[in-house]
Amino acid sequence: MKDIRAAAVISSSPVGKIRNNLDNMAKWIETARKKEVSIICFPEMNITGYNSGKHMINAAETLSGPVTKELCHMADHMDMVILAGMAEKDMKGNIFASHLVVKPGNEVSVYRKVHIAPAERDIFSPGDTAPLFNFRGVTFGIQLCYDAHFPELTTRMAIDGADIIFMPHASPRKSPDEKLQSWLRHLTARAYDNSVFIIACNQTGHNEMGLHFPGIAVAIDPSGEILNTYLSNDEGLLIIDLKAETLKSVREHRMKFFLPNRRPEIYKLD
Repeated sequence: MKDIRAAAVISSSPVGKIRNNLDNMAKWIETARKKEVSIICFPEMNITGYNSGKHMINAAETLSGPVTKELCHMADHMDMVILAGMAEKDMKGNIFASHLVVKPGNEVSVYRKVHIAPAERDIFSPGDTAPLFNFRGVTFGIQLCYDAHFPELTTRMAIDGADIIFMPHASPRKSPDEKLQSWLRHLTARAYDNSVFIIACNQTGHNEMGLHFPGIAVAIDPSGEILNTYLSNDEGLLIIDLKAETLKSVREHRMKFFLPNRRPEIYKLD
């Protein structure tokens, strides 16, 4: 891994107001560019807004749609990787909770949420892969909200070479402080057990469809220690300098890097 500056956005994303949400993204991307950010991560489904009802069917777009084209222009113009969420529709009409990875040069990849929460299953189909992405010397994965509760997914990404895992959320209810305490029960464990950086962010405010989100972002280092937090119901930007030496100091320590000592033949699961 090489040193890199990343940013996590805490933003309001009303359901169905795609133009409004894209314009809001552009504002934060410009702010991040001025601060020399290389990778910017937005919350889960920040473009279409988050809802688990039929509204998402009409809001969903294909990967070749106008939203992706606009993100490509932003990434190229700002020389930055953009991680952004939307309801995605494939050619068969399946709807996914997806996070796009848009790099300069019109390179577009996608992560489709693997673990669909019970309340989402009437609308969203699960993804079936855990891809990793590379940019300027770092390898990273993405997990969306409910995904973070399943330890095997983080371990799979870490074994495959992830240095960082971005965890965009659309997690409603509670205050920012209460949400942080809830997140820390499992996010610090994901970082510590797998020796990876974790960067998580949430939507904030009302989605105009009955949900209110507490504004929160947190960055955790490979030792499970908190690097920085953002706790406010106002929109904001959390900037994190991720250092290669921080990761190296854990992974080269024989008592702190656990993955090489796994014995999967003992606890192999179906």
